[in-house]
Amino acid sequence: MAGTLKRIAGPAYIATSATNIYTPAASTIYTVIKHIHIANKTNSAATFALYVGLTGGSAGGTELFGGNANHSVAANAEFDAVFNPGLRMADTDFLSGIAGTASALVITVMGEQHVV
Repeated sequence: MAGTLKRIAGPAYIATSATNIYTPAASTIYTVIKHIHIANKTNSAATFALYVGLTGGSAGGTELFGGNANHSVAANAEFDAVFNPGLRMADTDFLSGIAGTASALVITVMGEQHVV
């Protein structure tokens, strides 16, 4: 059965401390992340890291992009990650992130949700 396409998170700033970007919906639903878009709205390069794991997590070995907020997005540019067929998030998986600069990077996450 096909899932429902929806905006999973954002648009919102990525915080400068480990913060949840996506929180699981319910134990009866799993999410498949299809696309992550990050826009740098400043005139300087800005860095980030994204993690899959525990709430507010930033543990080594759980990074999707850049550990220690070191994946760079050029000034006034965008970063796009497309997951094909998708990044499956269990009902216990959180997507968390850290930015190197406050109020610089805006994240939007698109995906599908499926009933278990």
